[in-house]
Amino acid sequence: MHRPATDVLSSGVGRSLAAAVGNTPVVWVSDPLTPAGRGFWAKLEGFNPGGLKDRPALHMVATARARGRLLPGAEIVESSSGTFGLGLALAGKVHGHPVTVVTDPGLEPDMHRLLCAQGARVDLVTTPHPVCGWQEARRLRVRELLAERPGAWCPDQYANPDNIAAYASLAHELTAQLGRIDVLVVSVGTGGHSAGISRVLRVHAQHLKVIGVDASGSTIFGQPARTRLMRGLGSSIHPRNVAYEQFAEVHWVAPAESVWTCRALAGSHYVSGGWSVGAVALVAGWAARTHPSGTRIAAVFPDGPHRYLSTVYNDDYCREHDLLDRRPADDPEEISDPGEWEAIRWTRCRRIAAPVREGLR
Repeated sequence: MHRPATDVLSSGVGRSLAAAVGNTPVVWVSDPLTPAGRGFWAKLEGFNPGGLKDRPALHMVATARARGRLLPGAEIVESSSGTFGLGLALAGKVHGHPVTVVTDPGLEPDMHRLLCAQGARVDLVTTPHPVCGWQEARRLRVRELLAERPGAWCPDQYANPDNIAAYASLAHELTAQLGRIDVLVVSVGTGGHSAGISRVLRVHAQHLKVIGVDASGSTIFGQPARTRLMRGLGSSIHPRNVAYEQFAEVHWVAPAESVWTCRALAGSHYVSGGWSVGAVALVAGWAARTHPSGTRIAAVFPDGPHRYLSTVYNDDYCREHDLLDRRPADDPEEISDPGEWEAIRWTRCRRIAAPVREGLR
């Protein structure tokens, strides 16, 4: 039977790469992160071609084209620690744009190779900003490249509200898959997915509790900025897209705690991911243990394990950085204010205040 020529044949099936993004599965996660009979639902965004940030990359590029801000064939230039870069490489292929990803020496060699293989140009900054670290150095380099290349466009994932809007689809998927959601556990980096998902879910569930997961050494929630080993969550600047009013509490997680949780997940559930996934799973497991029985907890796993085979899942790397076999405590440390002390291990705070965003003007 002759099939009519069409770009999209049915949900999730089409000639465009964009059809492969979305409709990701959820799985139930329990022991060893929770006791028997307790657990949480994990949304596996690693099932997208490049991960969670395929969604905002496609949406932001399509929206900019529709508004005339991104002209046909114009270059896309953006700062990324990796995953958004993959999403932009995908969006560039879909819409016909060259992509330059500005990153820093912390980018994993495997990710560097993957970005290049997928057609992106990688521009590496070599010196961190003296106050705001690598992220600010990358942003300043993006400005230089935009000035040098007339017509080039930057999505600005840290401040562009289209980053937030892109996650409405994920929120609707969660509602269709799980129905009522009482607690949402999400990592925080640019602030896009935590803001976009929580705002949509809260329309149908005013009682929703949002738990943010940050990295030790990140300044997003008022801690001092330090050099961070973990990629994909945390920040050395204050992104405008972080919706502080949505969070009930924040947890900071250290690298060794994330590594242990990633490996425990892989060994017990055959699902896992990188630094963000380990940190989110640790906190979601704690939430499942400490909230009343019957509380429905959803956690967003931003990616899969593949870009982390040389780091999180590499014994030599983990041994070199003292990350092996460091099982986390059963409960986080508690502080009453982000400035009370520096969180160098898993730490929880229920006071959320938006700091001055001096990193973004």
